[in-house]
Amino acid sequence: MKNSCLFNIVIMLFLSLQIQAQFEQQQLRFNRVETAMFEKEAVLRSQFEARGMAYPPYNVYLRAFKEERILEVWIQGHPDTPYQKFRDYLFCEDSGYLGPKRKLGDEQIPEGFYWINRFNPQSNFFLSLGINYPNPSDVKVSPHAKLGGSIFIHGACETTGCIPITDEYIKELYWLCVKSTDNGQEYIPVHIYPYKFDQTQPFLYEDQKTDQRLKAFWNNLQEGYEFFNRERRPPMVHIEPNGRYLYF
Repeated sequence: MKNSCLFNIVIMLFLSLQIQAQFEQQQLRFNRVETAMFEKEAVLRSQFEARGMAYPPYNVYLRAFKEERILEVWIQGHPDTPYQKFRDYLFCEDSGYLGPKRKLGDEQIPEGFYWINRFNPQSNFFLSLGINYPNPSDVKVSPHAKLGGSIFIHGACETTGCIPITDEYIKELYWLCVKSTDNGQEYIPVHIYPYKFDQTQPFLYEDQKTDQRLKAFWNNLQEGYEFFNRERRPPMVHIEPNGRYLYF
């Protein structure tokens, strides 16, 4: 019985690795991904080499800051090594204001802890990477039944709650995420903050300045921000029944 269970586990692991190893080839069936590969593979290899980083990366981690309109890309070259900053991409457009997305149609960019849950090679915006909004915290905290969805990091320069970084840069980022996924990464974290907590004095409307729930939410996000700055690895995130984030 024990040998049979062990055999089944080995088979499942083998099949999982086979699926991961086929990811790049599956993506290359799409013309836009093939274009991204031809235009950006050599560029990325050169950029990684110039920074002394292993390519393809072991893990990719994304941090977005709404006030600064910056999407940071961090790379882990090998297991159990600290993450290193690779580069920044600038939002070329944004929408909404500082504060979380809480309902359908508010045009807000979400704030919180997410991951890439969809590679879209046939996007309306050339290529796009889907974010798993709403997450369980959004569902627990929002007073609204309809929270919306379809939040992406994408090309072009228009948005109603997504993060656009131009066609040229989405080719680079998309292909980088394809490579890390093909290399075995199961989840690509995307942590979205209102601003850099240790640097920025954000512009706030009068009602935001006195909103205690918003302040408590941002204080909770700041704990995750400081965790990464201290540990140089993305925190494992647990969501409590009241929607609050815990970090490990």
